[in-house]
Amino acid sequence: MADVNINKGVNSVDNPHDPYEDHMEDGDIVFEEGAFNGFEGQSITVQENAGTQGDLQAGIEFIYHMREHILDVGVATIYLFTCYALYLWLKKVIK
Repeated sequence: MADVNINKGVNSVDNPHDPYEDHMEDGDIVFEEGAFNGFEGQSITVQENAGTQGDLQAGIEFIYHMREHILDVGVATIYLFTCYALYLWLKKVIK
């Protein structure tokens, strides 16, 4: 049976045969054998120009692509104004 050591500040169980105790210092990360099994053969693709696009270029592309969604933006704007008008009308009626 393991002994409980209360002198460490937290109740901990001392294991008389800890395989990591001899070569483990504070802050070390120990990976068990086979921890990364199943990850072989996978690759990560990094695009070279992914991080080089500036905010201005992204804004210009956003506006350019909004031409394809003019109807969606129009319907959303009408819906927004309708909801706001309903809110103002209800506020007036409740007072």
